[in-house]
Amino acid sequence: MAAITGISSLTLQASTSSACYYHSCPSIFTNWRFGTIWDFSFTVSALSSRRATRMAHSIAKATLGLTRPNQIEPPKITFAAKEIDLLEWKGDILAVVCCLKHRRRRILLEKAGQSTALRLPNLGSKRVVLIGLGSVISTTAAYRSLGEAVAATAKSAQASNVSITLASTTELSTESKLSLASAIATGAVLGTYEDNRFKSESKKPALKSVDILGLGTGPEIERKLKYAEDVCSGIIFGKELANAPANVLTPGVLAEEAKRIASEYTDVLSATILDVEQCKELRMGSYLGVAAASANPPHFIHLCYKPPGGAVKTKLALVGKGLTFDSGGYNIKTGPGCSIEFMKFDMGGSAAVLGAAKALGQIKPAGVEVHFIVAACENMISGTGMRPGDIVTASNGKTIEVNNTDAEGRLTLADALVYACNQGVEKIIDLATLTGACAVALGPSIAGVFTPSDDLANEVFEASEVSGEKLWRMPLEESYWESMKSGVADMVNTGGRQGGAITAALFLKQFVDEKVQWMHIDMAGPVRNDKKKSATGFVGRARARARARARTSTPGRLGEVRVAVAVAVGIGAGG
Repeated sequence: MAAITGISSLTLQASTSSACYYHSCPSIFTNWRFGTIWDFSFTVSALSSRRATRMAHSIAKATLGLTRPNQIEPPKITFAAKEIDLLEWKGDILAVVCCLKHRRRRILLEKAGQSTALRLPNLGSKRVVLIGLGSVISTTAAYRSLGEAVAATAKSAQASNVSITLASTTELSTESKLSLASAIATGAVLGTYEDNRFKSESKKPALKSVDILGLGTGPEIERKLKYAEDVCSGIIFGKELANAPANVLTPGVLAEEAKRIASEYTDVLSATILDVEQCKELRMGSYLGVAAASANPPHFIHLCYKPPGGAVKTKLALVGKGLTFDSGGYNIKTGPGCSIEFMKFDMGGSAAVLGAAKALGQIKPAGVEVHFIVAACENMISGTGMRPGDIVTASNGKTIEVNNTDAEGRLTLADALVYACNQGVEKIIDLATLTGACAVALGPSIAGVFTPSDDLANEVFEASEVSGEKLWRMPLEESYWESMKSGVADMVNTGGRQGGAITAALFLKQFVDEKVQWMHIDMAGPVRNDKKKSATGFVGRARARARARARTSTPGRLGEVRVAVAVAVGIGAGG
């Protein structure tokens, strides 16, 4: 990143349920061990059988620092949608969601997530907790945050059984109830999850079951919960990738993880991994220039999702920046605020893309073909490395004068975008922790969106509303390209300090076919949660969808392509 310088189905009477499993998936990546990944299935016996038949993997040699992530015993959470009298529900905590208009007497819940506990007689629950929804009550993000608040309350009380109900549902449509149930379940899963793989000690979550009361029952809400679970699986997978230190998650390990995803969903996913020589044959000089200094060789990752049946109506590519570590190269990151210690997160875009691939492998939307592309490498320093002033040649023949080796992400994305166009796709969305300038402009919660296509922008922003991610469209000011011109090559890789996020997007545009609808999402700000000191899963929740007026194959408003986009955008940003 360029710095600024100078879930047979479980059924209950009048209820539907869905089981969530938080388990270890054996792989080269996980056996060190990347302890816990959430998986979700309606079929408990089938999931247990599948886990029993998975082959164990091992690592041939130790990683730097001899880091061996903990094996964590997998707990389980069961979600159920029920319609019962609140007085009859028995469990540890009955969480009642209130908004401002439901405040009574001195119980004021003005802030979202704010709670107060009560003990009331003649109730089956041990305690009642009122949780505030805040003043904004209609957004997906608000209800996801509610689920997270319930998970936090359960954790502090060491509660194993929790139910959630809204104080009033009279104004909610059937579709709204379904969407809210999905958002609450998502928040509860993500709020319970903790990435403790690299800690010497960790506690098992006490939470075992969550009942969602008063929002309906039946197959529709069941499908909604299943969809939420599949997406959560991708989000958490993406978060674990991003949280992994660079001495564990090398470009090679990232490629192995990609291959493992494809091997788990062979009915819809295939994997192609290109080595250095194969990348040379494709003339990926821009990408290979960045990778040249590292002792860990680059791996170009290409997963392809094809629907299990029916015609392909749209072809979409999701391209993720995959710098597993960025030192800055010869323009090394130095001084206060350079954030070099956080540069393991510079592969946040690839984490979002691979998380989306995992989720789509489970969701299996019809009608859309999706290519997941990552040019994985490290940006290091050595005598074989790229120097300031060097000229590299991208696979479309354009030459680039490297005036800053710390603007490396766009160099890798250049060849990845050309490769994506060559797959015959109609739409491309790239996700990258590209510029500090975008983080300065939009802060830590909002990702910048750059695209010349209003249609694609509308589709993605609709997807972001469903996923609850915050995006802001930025200008592509063509006049700024003047600062990107070189006297000796077609372009330089960085312009002036002003408008750095815009010039970076304009640079990427040079490597996209004019006939392809393209969008660049700069997620440098929301990739990391400073308070939790870990990855958010952004664009792991910013779920990618690219078009979708076609027949809906998943619950709610998401169409075929939009499922892909919503998942990617959600995972990239999910938290």
